[in-house]
Amino acid sequence: MKLLRGFFQFCVFIILTVLTQIGGIAYLISSFVASKTGVRSWYAKLLVFIAFYVAATVSANLIAPIFGRIPISCMSGEANNLAVRSPIYCLLNRNYVTPPTLNLVSALANDVNRAFPGTTTMVLDANFPFWDGFPLLPHLSHSDGRKLDIAYYYKTAGGDFVNGVTKSPIGYFAFEQPSANEEQPCVGRHDILTTRWNFDWLQPFLPDYHIEDRRMAFSLKWLATEGVQRFGLEKVFIEPHLANTLGVKDSVIRFQGCRAARHDDHIHVQIRRLAVPQQLETM
Repeated sequence: MKLLRGFFQFCVFIILTVLTQIGGIAYLISSFVASKTGVRSWYAKLLVFIAFYVAATVSANLIAPIFGRIPISCMSGEANNLAVRSPIYCLLNRNYVTPPTLNLVSALANDVNRAFPGTTTMVLDANFPFWDGFPLLPHLSHSDGRKLDIAYYYKTAGGDFVNGVTKSPIGYFAFEQPSANEEQPCVGRHDILTTRWNFDWLQPFLPDYHIEDRRMAFSLKWLATEGVQRFGLEKVFIEPHLANTLGVKDSVIRFQGCRAARHDDHIHVQIRRLAVPQQLETM
């Protein structure tokens, strides 16, 4: 029984570490404290863990700058034009970037809002708060603070822009399917080791939203020009059929490959490692 309990605790530690980076440590400390203070019931242990996890998450906000990362705020109000799509990204500590990366997305949000007043730019997964090289699964490259996923802008079937809303509740897995005559570089491939999941079963349950092409085209062109020149943008990942549809072609706008996740539900941006930090622009 003791061995089984130890195996369970080890699995919980691994899962929490993979999902949140700091949750496994919070779990170990809370388990130690619970055992030393005579806490026995599962719900009391859960409350102890939540208390330590919240404390660790708040502490991460203060410590992360030592590692060269800062959080994208999840406390955005109605006046902000940059927001994290779901609180889950902040709860899981997946909202950290380097200051130059935050400069880039803040400036993008500002300029999109100037061109299309009343537009909020939504961000998704970023990076964990500590240590380069620590993987942010299932992403293959979100491990150094320089990468960030940005949600698409959407409109209804009638053409009305929907602000601060994505087709999927978390911004991922609502794919813009290419038509038969559009570029599909991965047709016919059946890779075993891949994160290019299609989630065909999910698509019928999602609302009938479509990419708001004016805002999307503007943001991609901005990234390929202002993003490169002012903020050291290195890459933007998007599916080829969408880049073609939006009429945006540039060397920084690329296809991510057939083993990486699909990018017709979001775009991935990353800046050069040696990008010079600039003063953060007001939002």
